[in-house]
Amino acid sequence: MWGLPCGAVAPGAHSVRQGIASYAEGMYARRRHWYFGLMGLCVGLFVLAWGVVRLWSVPAAVGMCLVAMVIPPVAAIVANRRGPDDRWWDDPSGDQQSDEWWDELDGKRRH
Repeated sequence: MWGLPCGAVAPGAHSVRQGIASYAEGMYARRRHWYFGLMGLCVGLFVLAWGVVRLWSVPAAVGMCLVAMVIPPVAAIVANRRGPDDRWWDDPSGDQQSDEWWDELDGKRRH
């Protein structure tokens, strides 16, 4: 670390970072798609309820708003859940030095 000039990266670090970056991009893209899809549905329900449905039935518009009211917390839960291929916070990353460092911080000992 001290032997590298400012901005330099240790040899082999690019491949690890690229692997982690591509994994994270896919994971966060999935989460964004779900979140914005659900939030778009929420906004759509509000607009449709008070722009169109209220002209025929106010109780139906209120019901649509009640359904839309539940969507934001559900969107946050669904978008932040761990997918089947997502790495959990304490799973090994594949970078031995990083894994040893995190294990030391967590008080775990490798044998």
